[in-house]
Amino acid sequence: MTAPLAVLPGDPRGIGPEVMVRGLVLQRVRRAVLVGDAEALADAVARFAPGASWPIVDAPGDEPAEVRAIRWSVDAALAGRVRAVVTGPIHKARLAARGFGYPGHTEFLGALCGVDRPVMAFVGGALRVALVTVHVPLARVPGSVTSEAVLHTVRVAARALTEQLGMRAPRLVVCGLNPHAGDGGLLGHEDLEVIAPAVAAARALGVDATGPISAEGAFLAARRGSADLVVAMYHDQGLAPLKAVDFGKSVNWTLGLPFVRTSVDHGTADDLVGTGRADPSSARAAVRLALQLTRHGQAGAPSIVAHQSGSAPSVQQSDTPPSRS
Repeated sequence: MTAPLAVLPGDPRGIGPEVMVRGLVLQRVRRAVLVGDAEALADAVARFAPGASWPIVDAPGDEPAEVRAIRWSVDAALAGRVRAVVTGPIHKARLAARGFGYPGHTEFLGALCGVDRPVMAFVGGALRVALVTVHVPLARVPGSVTSEAVLHTVRVAARALTEQLGMRAPRLVVCGLNPHAGDGGLLGHEDLEVIAPAVAAARALGVDATGPISAEGAFLAARRGSADLVVAMYHDQGLAPLKAVDFGKSVNWTLGLPFVRTSVDHGTADDLVGTGRADPSSARAAVRLALQLTRHGQAGAPSIVAHQSGSAPSVQQSDTPPSRS
């Protein structure tokens, strides 16, 4: 029997509970465990999936509900009790104000798994992007872009595309850090001295990588189908064009973890709570990708055996659609 998905709403005050539940309904998933604030999740299920039998886990502890949910889900994933972790949006500023010491999901997941540098990637729409640096202030980006970090990102992304998405020989194009990829050194030295050696090293290891080239050139290549993934040096270099083209279609996919983790590509959108205008497309896409990436090799995974108060709930479901409208 295949283990269920762990589905987390993120911040219970945002649109996460609604869109994650609606995403499960749209994808017609029965084998899922909802992990997070029990009241917010139960309300979302009652409103958007009446009659659904997904168990709800509200893990105990003194931390915010969304942090406890992440810890519980990581433990369950590492133990094989869930097949993947699908997360809704957290509110980074609200969590920081409550003492959360990580800039985002990705860094926290890496720490919990003992993975020094998980890679944030986005797939599912017209573009695929992986980031060398993630939640780093722009002023600190140049010092964070090292040859080792670029090579690490390229290798992890290429391996994930091959091993999990089934691409035989993925083509990666690597952005420069500076305008025009440094314009031969006129606009900065990092492209020639830091990024180019990393790309050469990746090619020497058998990765089909090109660069550094200007960011606009890299994304144009991806849009034209001559590259399978863009490696961007910093958050907005990669996500501004991706979200302009693919908002609601792309999925945040964390590479390098010992289990599959996908997430929505948007924030908590507090202003949309209760309006009926929150779009569940990204949540559905995140659920769909998690199922796709874990479709094989899951037979015999341990099933969940308990309910509530931090224990995993009993699940007797299949991936066939629930009988509801």
